[in-house]
Amino acid sequence: MRITVNTDGASRGNPGPGAIGVVIANEKGEGIKKYAELLGDRVTNNEAEYEAVIFSLKKLKLLLGKDKIKKMEVEFRSDSELLVKQMSGKYKIVEKTLQELFIKIWNLKTEFGRIDFVHVPRERNKEADKLANQALDENSKRSLF
Repeated sequence: MRITVNTDGASRGNPGPGAIGVVIANEKGEGIKKYAELLGDRVTNNEAEYEAVIFSLKKLKLLLGKDKIKKMEVEFRSDSELLVKQMSGKYKIVEKTLQELFIKIWNLKTEFGRIDFVHVPRERNKEADKLANQALDENSKRSLF
């Protein structure tokens, strides 16, 4: 079984209010689930990108169960070159907060079969980006009243 997960993290202010967008699709590219979640008020864009992957791994485990995820292949697609290169071991992780988030992902990954990280252009990650920005837009509307 192969799953594709498009993730995006967004921050307004960097750091500022942060959110994630996640689109999970099956082997045929058909959408299974979509998520838009707020993260908090003091989040950097890079932290939001990492949080989107953490959220996705936890959600896949809940949706599919431990037995299925052990046998599955997951391809994460992100427009964050930094995230993809760090998760692939091509870039060092200098920032302490990102190191901690990396470790969370690393520990979650051990429960899965194969996980790959692929950098995609922003235009091929529009849906995840839209979801993250929707969560931020809804949050800013609430804070006006």
